[in-house]
Amino acid sequence: MRQVKDKLGPSAFFLIKIDLKIFAMKTNFRILYIGDTMKKGQKAWTFCPQKLPKPKVPEGIKLEVETKANELVESFLKPEYIKPPPEDMHFNYIVDIYTKWYRGSFYFCSKYASPDPSAVSPFFEMKFARMEYAGDGLFNLSYMRHTGKWFEIFQDLSIDECLETIRDFPHFMP
Repeated sequence: MRQVKDKLGPSAFFLIKIDLKIFAMKTNFRILYIGDTMKKGQKAWTFCPQKLPKPKVPEGIKLEVETKANELVESFLKPEYIKPPPEDMHFNYIVDIYTKWYRGSFYFCSKYASPDPSAVSPFFEMKFARMEYAGDGLFNLSYMRHTGKWFEIFQDLSIDECLETIRDFPHFMP
């Protein structure tokens, strides 16, 4: 690139960069300009492919997932994990477990109470499991790590397999 810049001059080199950007916009390619990748001071153009769009969740599948998940929440998760408030009012405790859709993912959430007088808020919400729609009625199953990042451990599970895994595996505790 430096040789091209030296032969053509700085203004011609700028036009080449603009033409590459226009080419990338017209052909749906993304070209990313990376600085200092080779020797010190050299820069390079790198191809950066587009991400595939996530599939839309059909309304029938949304309804089926919501119905079966709410049944799991009411029959297993709430009786198992919602306990009476502790005597020591310095610790958070679960007051509710519920589910919700957000974009193409279905989340299992728990609502905590913070009874401590120095708490910032009296309640807060934590998501503990995510079913991300993968297409064809299959889901990728993730849990929320202690770092605040989602970690996907199962791929392409059916609705019933996802709910059974959430019930049986300790990773998916609220």
